[in-house]
Amino acid sequence: MLRIRLSRTGRKNQPSYRIVVADQKASRDGAHVDRIGHYNPTTDPTTLQIDSAKAEKWLAHGAQPSERVSKLFKKEGIIK
Repeated sequence: MLRIRLSRTGRKNQPSYRIVVADQKASRDGAHVDRIGHYNPTTDPTTLQIDSAKAEKWLAHGAQPSERVSKLFKKEGIIK
């Protein structure tokens, strides 16, 4: 099963995240199928960039978003 989830990047105590489509069994920062955006919670205001066309395509193919990613999608209007 494919999941849309966050993959951590950035330095110690300065996290930033990539929004990726990965197999559910893959490790958090391991192999991914596609990168669809990025999220930086440390900036003020937070930086969020999502390719909505890719996100909708993967949702249509059955990929399930994680809890945090679904909140971000709702914020961007991708999921109602």
